[in-house]
Amino acid sequence: MGADRPGDAEMPPDDHPDRRDDQDGTGDHAARAGNGNAETRTRQEYYSHLRVTVSREEAAVARQVTAEEQAAGEKWQEKEAESRWMWSEYQRKWPPAERPSADRSTGPPGSRHGDGDKLLEAAENGRVEAECDRIAEREKERITPAMRAVESQDPDRHLVGFERRLKGHDRITQKIYVMIKESGFSPENAVSYVPDAIRFTFAYREARYTQGVWTDIERLKGEGLRLHALKNSWSHDQYKGINSQWIEPDTGQRFEVQFHTRISFEAKQLTHPAYELLRTKQADVFEELVLEAFQKKVTADVPVPPGATDIPDYLERGADAR
Repeated sequence: MGADRPGDAEMPPDDHPDRRDDQDGTGDHAARAGNGNAETRTRQEYYSHLRVTVSREEAAVARQVTAEEQAAGEKWQEKEAESRWMWSEYQRKWPPAERPSADRSTGPPGSRHGDGDKLLEAAENGRVEAECDRIAEREKERITPAMRAVESQDPDRHLVGFERRLKGHDRITQKIYVMIKESGFSPENAVSYVPDAIRFTFAYREARYTQGVWTDIERLKGEGLRLHALKNSWSHDQYKGINSQWIEPDTGQRFEVQFHTRISFEAKQLTHPAYELLRTKQADVFEELVLEAFQKKVTADVPVPPGATDIPDYLERGADAR
């Protein structure tokens, strides 16, 4: 890609400062021809040479970056294979089939999550179901079109895991019931406060990550979406990436946008089962140590993009950290 045309301040100096602006330069060029140290190229030749030089330099940098990313990718493949073997060994010692129910959070009355817990009356159950349907409508009609519009503005990165952008109905329902119980929200209020019922992930090349995140944050704002919170975890040892919460202002619906590289996204997918076991408190103290060590090992193998740790955390003024 060629460089922008330099301004006049960067043009080769003239030997005759009193030269008139309306001269075509022919006489000036001839006057300098006898001077071996003088510029003998025309202006067009100079700029043509400059564009070629800059293009070659950019191509050389691009080749180097590509080679570095390829080497990092090959190293990650080796580490990923090792980590998958470690996880298989973990599952051999702690077989999933021998575990109790995967989630002990309170759920709706009569459900597998909270049978016998008379949290809400039947009428309120219907309100919760209706609000779950409303989340799906907001995702389809307002939020996803805005995210697709942002994605279309840069072909060098894309949304990954798009088919899983809407959390499962049972999990959304469960989160709403927990919020009602713990915070006293009505179903109508609780539905807007579930931060990850709708979630998206942008994946970037390492070399373009930091600038890409900054640019996409502004693009999201340009779609009328409001940044509520941003958490940078690139310096953490259990997870690497950036998670952010946004609000669709017309409906008040919160949703999550994660910013990853290809490798950090794959690491997140690899460690997610361990994270879920830790989150749901299904492991004893010793097993928790093993799970945390596994997450730390995988995370340590993730390359940190240049400048990624400098992106600051953010919390909307006057907002809670929910």
